[in-house]
Formats: sequence, C-alpha cells, structure tokens
Amino acid sequence: MKITEVAAAVIERPAADGAIEFLLGQRALGSFYAGFWEFPGGKVESGETPHAALVRELREELGIGVVRADPWLRRQHVYEHAHVRLNFFRVREWRGELHDHVHSALAWQRADAVNVSPMLPANAPVLAALALPGFYAITHASEIGVDAQLLVLARALDEGLKLVQLREPRLDAARRSAFVHAAVDLCHQFGARVLVNGDAALAEAAGADGVHLPSMQLAAQILRPDFPLVAASCHSSAELEHAARLGCDFAVFGPVKTTASHPGVAGIGWENFAAAVGVPPLPTFALGGLSRADLDFAQRAGAHGIAAVRAAWTT
Repeated sequence: MKITEVAAAVIERPAADGAIEFLLGQRALGSFYAGFWEFPGGKVESGETPHAALVRELREELGIGVVRADPWLRRQHVYEHAHVRLNFFRVREWRGELHDHVHSALAWQRADAVNVSPMLPANAPVLAALALPGFYAITHASEIGVDAQLLVLARALDEGLKLVQLREPRLDAARRSAFVHAAVDLCHQFGARVLVNGDAALAEAAGADGVHLPSMQLAAQILRPDFPLVAASCHSSAELEHAARLGCDFAVFGPVKTTASHPGVAGIGWENFAAAVGVPPLPTFALGGLSRADLDFAQRAGAHGIAAVRAAWTT
C-alpha cells in the first residue's frame, strides 16, 4: 500500500497555571472517521516539504499563520483506507485568530486531562508522548556518593522533576540495588516516573516504571522489554529507527556538546543533531553537556527535551 505523507500540528498555548494546552479538531460528517478527534493538518502535496504542507494546511483549515513550528515526531499508521506517515510539528507561535473551516468542533486539551473522545487510533502514542516532561534527569551516585545523590534527588523532585534515569554502572551490585530501591521509592512519593539503566531484573525488583537501554543493549534487543516505559540511548539515525521499531517510548541522542565524562571529545553540535534526527520516529531528548538553558535550542533542532547528568542536580 502506498504511504501517504501527512503534516500534523500540535498547536500550543499556555494555560493559566503554566501548563501547555494543545488544539484538537473533531472530524466532520462525511469524512473518514467522522466524529473522531484529531490534530489539525493534512496531506503533503507533491513537491512540498512536511513543514510547507503544515503552513499551508493551517492557513486553509484554521486561518492562522505559522511563526514557529518545531519538528517533533514521525509516526506511521495503517487505516482501512490509507497507510499514513504523520509528521508532527510543535506549533509554538502563530499569528491570527482561529477560524475553523473543516472540523465540526475545536477543543483545547491537556496531556494529563484529555476529555474529548473518540480519538483517531493513530494518536494514542502521540498523547503519551505529549505527557513526557521536557527534562530527563540522570543520576551519578557513583561520583557524588549515594547519600548525596538521594539528597539532591529529593530536592529536584520537590521542585517538580518528573522523569529520572538511575544510571549507576560503577556501583557494586549490593550498593546499586540498595540505591535503586531507595531512589524508586523516593521518585514515586513525588509522582515521578523512574527508569533503571540496563538492568530489567533490578528495575522489576525495585518497582521502577521502566528500563533505559544502553546503545549496545538496544542493538541486541529483538522485543520490547515488558515495562510501561522503555527508553534507549542512540547515536545515529539508524539506532533511532531501531528504537522506534522496538516500540520504545522515547530516546536520548548525543552527545551534542563536550561532556565532563568525555573531556576532549567534541560533541556533534546542534546542526548535526538536527540533520541526524530530522522529524524523529519517537520523542528524542538531546544529551551531552546540556542544561535546561539549552531547551529552546534543542526543541528547534527536533528534540522533545533535554537529558542531563550534572546539570540535573545543580541549582
């Protein structure tokens, strides 16, 4: 079956409490999946880029001009009538007033409280991706000490941290197990999700939300590990594609800049990062010498957010 390229928009606006809302449209009577809710957008015409198609479709459908649309996510779905590849962009700035021309209704929604239904079948993973925070913190208890790591973890959780990777290959087995159990309990007290790097058995024993696959483990993986949340470390577009086929929920990609753990090794930089990820096949966090101050650069280059080790624990 021929693949139809589609450009789709996650049109955003800030809510009163600082959260992000996004726009959904209800498909009109007479269309496929009439009454279902979708992200605005449409078919990429011959000779168009997905970005150009997005700009055109939002002007035609909603009467708005796109000021900023960051590449974010590429998904495929096979419907009864078509095999579509959806290129999602985060539309963070636009001009004009919304005037819908194609939908039965419009609704502003939040990832943690979607209250319209039914949704188009292709959009369940997209909603899950929107629920991921923009910052992914990685521990280094082997460098700063277990007690110190738990202390700064508690502080970061209290300040709103929601996604954590426990990455401690240098701790011996007993200390690593004790740390992971304590850190998982701490994260769950604050409603944060936590993944264990490279050790599915320990992740399960500690009650973690998932596992993070190092790149070598990702390469050898045939089936998705049986956890609610699975992530992977990637260093090439081929690894990103493999992580997506495996069904990973998100990836980290880098290094973008020189890191303290690899002094003298240059990062790939934002231009090469953007060229490598394009519109990535799964939400992708930029990694390597980065901090929260780099979030805007990362999003413009196609990243979902930032992953960091040392910058996660400094104030």
